[in-house]
Order: sequence, then structure tokens, then C-alpha cells
Amino acid sequence: MSQAVIGSRGALTGAAPSHRAGPLGRIAGWSFRRRGTTVLLWLLALGAALGLAAAFGGTYSADYTAPGSDSKSAQHLLARDFPAESGESISVVVHSAGALTAPDVRAQVETVLGQLGKVAHVRGVQSPYAGPGSIAADGHTAIATLQLDVATPSDMPKPDTHQLLDIAARAPGGLEVHLGGMAVQQAEQGAIGSEGIGMAAAALILLVTFGSVVAAGLPLLTALAGLAVSSILLPVLAAIMPVPDWSTSLAAMMGIGVGIDYVLLLVTRYREWRAEGLEPQDATVAALDTAGRSVFVAGLTVVVSMLGLFAMGLSFMRGAAFAAILSVLVVLIAAGTLFPALLGYLGRHIDRLRLPLPRRGARRAANEISPGWLRWSRLVEKHRVLAAGAGVVVLLALTAPFLGVRYGFPDAGNDPAGRSNRLAYDTVAAGFGPGANGPLLLVAELATPGDSAALPALTAAITGLPDVAAVTPPRLDAAGTAAVLTVVPKSGPQSTDTEDLVRDLRDRVIPGAVAGHGLQVHVGGVTASSIDSTANIVDRIPLLVGGVVAVSMLLLLVAFRSIAVALKAAVMNLLSVGAAYGVVALVLQGGAAGRLIGIDNPTPLPAFVPVLTFAVLFGLSMDYEVFLVSRMRESWLESRDNGSAIVGGLATTARVITAAAAIMVAVFAAFVPAPDIPIKLIGVGMASAILIDATLVRMLLVPAVMHLLGSRNWWLPAWLDRRLPQLHIEGHPEHYRRGPADALAAEAAAVPAPAQEPAQASAPA
Repeated sequence: MSQAVIGSRGALTGAAPSHRAGPLGRIAGWSFRRRGTTVLLWLLALGAALGLAAAFGGTYSADYTAPGSDSKSAQHLLARDFPAESGESISVVVHSAGALTAPDVRAQVETVLGQLGKVAHVRGVQSPYAGPGSIAADGHTAIATLQLDVATPSDMPKPDTHQLLDIAARAPGGLEVHLGGMAVQQAEQGAIGSEGIGMAAAALILLVTFGSVVAAGLPLLTALAGLAVSSILLPVLAAIMPVPDWSTSLAAMMGIGVGIDYVLLLVTRYREWRAEGLEPQDATVAALDTAGRSVFVAGLTVVVSMLGLFAMGLSFMRGAAFAAILSVLVVLIAAGTLFPALLGYLGRHIDRLRLPLPRRGARRAANEISPGWLRWSRLVEKHRVLAAGAGVVVLLALTAPFLGVRYGFPDAGNDPAGRSNRLAYDTVAAGFGPGANGPLLLVAELATPGDSAALPALTAAITGLPDVAAVTPPRLDAAGTAAVLTVVPKSGPQSTDTEDLVRDLRDRVIPGAVAGHGLQVHVGGVTASSIDSTANIVDRIPLLVGGVVAVSMLLLLVAFRSIAVALKAAVMNLLSVGAAYGVVALVLQGGAAGRLIGIDNPTPLPAFVPVLTFAVLFGLSMDYEVFLVSRMRESWLESRDNGSAIVGGLATTARVITAAAAIMVAVFAAFVPAPDIPIKLIGVGMASAILIDATLVRMLLVPAVMHLLGSRNWWLPAWLDRRLPQLHIEGHPEHYRRGPADALAAEAAAVPAPAQEPAQASAPA
């Protein structure tokens, strides 16, 4: 009888036959058995990506103007009729203790400009002595312009820009020469290996978590493979659509953080199955067939959240979204295929090369039950009302600074003090007034070529405005079909007074001045484009929030078969995102918190940053919700005891969630030193959001609220349950656990059989 039991299972592992595994389990089993083929396919994929990038790779580009806006129309006309006005340029700001019009000082200035004009990619130099308005009223500050032959600032080679900076630094005594512009800003920023810093921090956390070099290396290898393929494919994506250059940092953040986190969960579950007695192949299939489903749903929520950026209607948002989605999808594929293949080589040795850590931690890693987290879980259960109330109060307090946030695009005035770009900005503001750093360009389409009769009235109407410092005379294009005027506000580019001036020009001043003349006048320039883009994004934020929340709730409803879980997850995620926004608003104030990350003066928040971080953070927050609640639901389905399901689910997953969050925080925090302010702010927002979400929200607020809800956590109307598809997000762990037959078989194998039993067993039944 005992041998019959053994033969019925074929092994003492308790594993289900492979045909009982779901699609992820079957893929994992194939990858495990064909591990050499799988690794070869990934090497071929890497080679194919390199080939595609070499053959079809494009350059990164972005259009930050709002589609259909007045500034967009002005930009189009400038590019068509005034190409010199719309091309890339570098400002040369000269300050002298003596009068700039003095012959000896003028000779020095023209010598410096001549040297700058000989540098590669400088196609022309506009001298401040060539026309009025380029020398300040006090005669000590002047602005010249270097016209470049490149299409975008990133096309300007940094060595050439540094050569320009060197010439400016060697200006004759008595002259201060500073260069400003996007090309200068990019050259001065330099580069920080944020990806390498993040990977190193993640490696350290993984080593402490698993205590084994092999176990820690598996998530790193998988994430690196996915990141390598996706990052190489980004130039190919840039050839298909506009992709901003900073999206490479965003994709790296997502690829490293998400890839390591997902495989961390799979390694943890694999070790758990091995501790239950499964052989490496069976444990691999079981891990992917259970935890792999949670990983797949978590990745899908991130993709859905990023797709919400399409609601913004902005090309650079679509490019950034596709870059992030590509990175997430590739690491998901790596987790489902390459990771099982690596387990085929290293699965039996996953605890090799151990660190000299206490063995207690190793035993705990196998069964994932921590006495400390168990005590914490029971404490939250006991004080559920206090925990829920305190959690909400703290989150709202963290959100408060965001109520006073100021939207806008950071400019050279927000660069670190001492850089040429910042010095040029401050020198212009001191000599010409703050508005000179953000002039408005008014582009007029003439009703009849050469008919400029209405332009003097327009100039006079604008000059008489109290918020206008100066207006240049109109300049006609070669064909006489368009004219351009430069309007210098009295207020700076980031001031609300400048925003009010732009609206006043468009709504009242220009229509009144050109009425009856058939002129079409558009207000453009960098400052007007920033105002229009910010307004456009802010107006569309409700579409993004509503769409992402609705789709994510639907996905969770299908995954967990619970209305309460879906609603709670949406509310909790909104609270954690709001708290992260508050942290970002706090550092933007430029106080002590801001100086910690390199922001030394009040800085506006680019409107696309909260939009982008919302999409990313909502998806990542759902990851932890899926990891936590899937184990709670698994326990609920087994016991139908809500209290024990929540306590056990939290105690089981808390350790892996905190480790995963620590890795994600480290990866995102590695981007905080980045010189680019939007990337810096994205790093701050994401790191703080993950820290808040994985501690205050998932470890305190979620279990407290679920204890308060009781069995209502798992309620779903019967009619809706019948109509929703079954995802079985928790998988079928019962297929892989030892049952009574396994225990009997193991016991029979341990007892010597009687000598006559083989002969009896061979007789026909």
C-alpha cells in the first residue's frame, strides 16, 4: 500500500503534475528545463536590440509647447518667417566696471566676441553694439548672442560649449563674461552615475535581506538583463516618436526598481517552496504559478498607470510613458523567463556564498514569518482605530505643503550659485531688470504683405502698460508677411505678474490695438510657452487621475473579487501620493530641506512632474497592495477568518515588502543628486512616496482599516462575481503543498519493508 502511494505521486515532493500549472508556471518550467536555450535567446535579443539601435536609432527630442496654444502658433511662425529667432543660441552677458561704450572697453568686448565666434558650431555673433536695447541704461551691462548651427541644445557638443566657457573665463581684466542658455546649462550640469549608485545600494540591501550572494545576485542579474535590452531599444523608440532625453533616467528608475522588486518576491517564494520540500524545478514552477501571478498583475497596474499619461495629449508625455512601459514590460519578460533559467543553474545553490550573518535570519527567510512582524500585526489589530486615525492624520499633515505649491518651469535662476548660466541670469536681472530673462515675442501675421500700418499703434498700446519695461521696434521678415516685436516685462519669468501680463495682452490689449486691421498677433517665447504648457497640463490632471484610478480599481476588483479592497486601495494610494507631493513642495521652498538636495532658492514645480509621478507612483503603490492583499486573500480562502488572514498576511509579507521598498527607495534616491531639477524632483517624490507607502500605509493604515471592515473586506455581489473573469491572483498553492498522501509516502519511505513484501506485492491483485 505504501509503495502504491509512492508510485501514485512519482516523487516525495508533493508537486502537482506540470499540466496543472497555469501559463506562467508552464513557461517557467520550460525555461528551467531549456535554460541554455533561454539564456541564448536573451543574448540574441540583446544583439538584435544593438542592431536595431545602430540601424534605426534616432535622437531624443521633446516639444513642451501646448498643442493648439497661442504660443505654439507663435513658434510656428517664428520657425517659418524668422528662422534666426527660433534657432538655438547662447547669450553672452558682459559686465564692466567702466562704460561699455568707452573705446578701450568696446575693443576688449569685440575681441572676446571674435574669439567666441571662431568656435565650432557658432554660425554668427550678434554684437550688443549693432542695435539699440542690448546695452543696459547704466552702460555697464550688455547682452550679445551666439547663433548656433544645431537644432536642439543636446546637439551642441559639450566640449565645444566648454571651449566657449573657457574663453569667457579668460576675458581681459575689468570684464566679467558669463554665458547662458540651455546648451550651457547642459554642459555645466555634468553627469552622475545614478543607475550605478542605485544598483550598488540595491545589492547591499539584497545581501542583508537574503544573507547569500547567490540569492542576492539573481534579482540583480535579471534586472540588469532587462535594463540592458530596454535601454538599448530607447533610441529606436526615439526614431518613431518624440522621446525626451530625461526619459532615459525615468526608464532606468523603473527598470531597476521594478525588476529587482519583482524578482525579490519570486526568490522569496522560491525559497519558501524549497523549505517545504519541493525540488528546484517544482519550486520554480510553484513560485511563478503563485507569486508570479502577483508580479504580473503588479506590472500590469504600472503599465495601466503609465497609459494614463496619454490623456494629457502631450507628445513628450507619450514618449516618456512608452519609454517607461518598455522598461517594465522587458523586465516582466525577464522575470518570467530568464529568472527560471538562472534558477536552473543556481537553484540548488541559492544559499551558497553566505555572509557571516546570524543563522536565525536565514531560517526566517525560508518561511517568511518574523516574530517581530507578527507582534506588530497583532498590535495593529488590537489598536485598529488609533492606528487608522493616526495614519490618516500624518498623511494629511505631509500633504499640507502641496497646497501652496507654485507651478512653472525652473530656469537659469534656479541653477546652483556660481555656474555661468546662473551668473548670466543674475547679471541680466541686475542690469536690465528681471523681465529681461524672459522676454515675450509677439509675432504678427500681416493681412497684406508690407502693410505694417497697424504696428505703431500696437507698439504704443503695449509700451503704455504699467507692467512692461520695454518694447523693441517691429522687425519685418524678408517677404514682408510677418513682423516680430520683443516685449520685456518688468517682472521675472516665474512671476504671477508676468502670467497676468500675457493674459492681458491676449485678451484685451492686442485685440483692441489691431481691431479692424486684419492682423493676427500671437504671444510666444519661452516664458509664454511655459505658461501655456503649465495651464494645459493642470487642466488635464483630473482626466489623468480619474482614468488611472478607475482602471486600477477595476483591475483590483477583478483580481481580489472585493469592492472594499478596490476602493480602499484607491483611497490609500491617493493619500500616499498626496503626501509625496507635500514632500516635493517642501524641498521646492528652498529652505533647509531644499538645500539638502541642491535647491537653494524658491523654485516652481514643473506641472509635468506631479503628473508623471502620479502615474508611476499609483502603479508602484498598487504593487505593494497586490503583494500584501494577495497573501491575505490566500489565507482568507483557506481559513475564512478575517482577523487571522490579515495578521498572517501582514506578518508573512512585511519583511519582503520592506526589503523591496528599501531597494526602490535607494534606486529612486540615487537620482536625487541629478543636476536636472525635474529628474531630481521625480527622484525625491518617488523615494518619499515609496517610503511612506511601504511603511505608514501598507504596514499600518491598510491592516488597520481591513480589521475595521471585518468580513466586508471580501464581499462581492453574487451577480457581479459571476460576470467578472477569474484571475486567481493567489494561484493554487494547495497544488504544491504536501497533503496527507505525501506525509504517508514519506513515512512509508522511512520504514524498512518486510522481507516477504516484494514477493507478495508482485502477485496479481
